[in-house]
Amino acid sequence: MTVFQYFSLINVQARMLLKADASKFKLGVMWWFLEPLMWVGVFYIVFSLILDNGAKSGDFILFLATGKFAFIWFSKTVIQASGSIVASQGLIGKVNMPKWIWPLSAIQESLYRQGSVYLLLIMLLGVFGIYPSVSWFMMIPVMLGMYLLIVACGLIGACLVCIVRDFMKFIPLGMTFLLFTSGIFWDVHEIPNQEKAQMLLTFNPLAFMIDAHRQVLLNSASPDMSHLLVLALVCLALIVLTIAYMQRYTHYLALKVLT
Repeated sequence: MTVFQYFSLINVQARMLLKADASKFKLGVMWWFLEPLMWVGVFYIVFSLILDNGAKSGDFILFLATGKFAFIWFSKTVIQASGSIVASQGLIGKVNMPKWIWPLSAIQESLYRQGSVYLLLIMLLGVFGIYPSVSWFMMIPVMLGMYLLIVACGLIGACLVCIVRDFMKFIPLGMTFLLFTSGIFWDVHEIPNQEKAQMLLTFNPLAFMIDAHRQVLLNSASPDMSHLLVLALVCLALIVLTIAYMQRYTHYLALKVLT
């Protein structure tokens, strides 16, 4: 198959996953908007109303929404992609397709759904008086970097879960760790020790990506483009290496899934 045919197949599977996801619940696609809003509401109640962090109401809502919407895209997609090959166990032994098709289909489906979530974020920003500007074009490389990070983590997760099924238990735990260490409800730039803050941005790519979202959307500033470029290149290298591994050991992965 050609690259175009693979891409078409991934998109077909992604659309099928979207329809299946929308048909699971009575509210259907409304949950794509309700879930991130509910998460933001929970964090706002805890950190602004109960703990009273001193932030202005509107500012903190936008701060939370920007970080949480990006985090949901990452966490839900990586978890879904990591379990996608194992979830398709019934087809693995019957259909001879590259194993990376399944995680990439899950990632593509999540990308389409995230488009509506970002539209919701733009509307929310507008409600509080922040409107699109020329600086928002910087979101293009930021979203591309975020997408490459998700693809790299999703493919690696899918491999690990195939080889050792127990990894499926560790991935949600890892997401919880990232939830509290990536600056979702606190600002990494407010860490007193700036050396520690810089170390966090360097070694936690998700923290950097969330901060990049806020720099562009809330501050109309450009993120560290050299850092973003390095991160994108590292993710691209990991994607190529993981796909090559999955191609070379496709029968081994299939055997691990089936047994």
